[in-house]
Amino acid sequence: MNLDLHAHFSIFRDAAPARIHLAAHSHHYWPDVACRAHDKAVHEATRLADDKWESVFCDLIPLVQRGIARILNLPDPATIAFAPNTHELVCRLLSALPAKKRSRILTSDSEFHSFARQIARLEEDEMVAVERIAAEPLESFPNRFCKAARLGDHDLVFVSHVFFNSGATCGDIGAIVKSVASRETLIAIDGYHGFCALPTDLAAVASRIFYLAGGYKYAMAGEGACFMHCPQGYAPRPRDTGWFGGFGALGDSAVGKVAYGADGSRFMGATFDPSGLYRMAAVFGWMDRMGLSVAAIHTHVVALQVQFLTAIASAGIAPLESARLVTPVKMPQHGHFLSFETPEAGRIHDRLAAAGIVTDVRGHRIRFGFGCYHTADDIAQAVAAMARALA
Repeated sequence: MNLDLHAHFSIFRDAAPARIHLAAHSHHYWPDVACRAHDKAVHEATRLADDKWESVFCDLIPLVQRGIARILNLPDPATIAFAPNTHELVCRLLSALPAKKRSRILTSDSEFHSFARQIARLEEDEMVAVERIAAEPLESFPNRFCKAARLGDHDLVFVSHVFFNSGATCGDIGAIVKSVASRETLIAIDGYHGFCALPTDLAAVASRIFYLAGGYKYAMAGEGACFMHCPQGYAPRPRDTGWFGGFGALGDSAVGKVAYGADGSRFMGATFDPSGLYRMAAVFGWMDRMGLSVAAIHTHVVALQVQFLTAIASAGIAPLESARLVTPVKMPQHGHFLSFETPEAGRIHDRLAAAGIVTDVRGHRIRFGFGCYHTADDIAQAVAAMARALA
């Protein structure tokens, strides 16, 4: 599908018309409906004051839960809990691990910092034992990870759907679930670079996995709108708990024990800014009205990636031609950014930034991200500007 959604992103585009934004994977533009929804959040706060929370919990949260459930094909929207960031949700999930033993965690060596830094710190105090499977070679990762899952007796299996530093995926989520023998093991998928980017159907594994993501990337809703799908019966009483975590509790079944709901509310924290959920609800409504599916966005973005690579070769942009494309587009289920590895990544980034071209760098890797607000003409103009900047 060849999309032209320029008119729907006019507020962001008009704010800096000369900016060439190739970092949709990092800070995705918001559609105009999200910007207007942010204003609505302020209006609702002033209009309702103390009473706004009834509207947030009775109307807004269920609306966003239903939107997420539709995108992921989750059978029960009530399994979804919200937080301002995924780190809060990660910490609550870790707090549900067994208390009287050193928990064993299986993960990759390419997880984002909100998880990687946290478990490294717990490792320092010998609170967890971590087995990290190398993400590369990317082609063999799914088999190697599933093999480790079968062989290990882990308390938590945690892996990204799309790796933040490469754009490669962990493979079939269902295969990972089948590889985990123990029903007691918690399984968590970090979907931050997959949600609203790759078509994802969790119906077959919804009863078994936790799934985390948020609005800052491809859901186009900005900061402060993160969520976790929490399968019923797993981790029923996380130790890290705020007062919202008791909203779904029907009563204190055990005297002297903190009560929790059985649905996703058990992973809720405490008072937060709901404006991100206003924006996310607006984005989902806009997509529905437009008939804009995640599959259509993905097809569009992959076509832009192919065009970008072809144009780089045609323009003879030497610094990128000599770099290693970490994840070829031809690989199954490619994320929405291209990652090039080169010792010159920082220098390339800085020269592009000086020319008003936005990318980002992770060590020796420079990333170029594409979104539904880009068109084929945008990519042609961007590559031409890159050729001038890097000549």
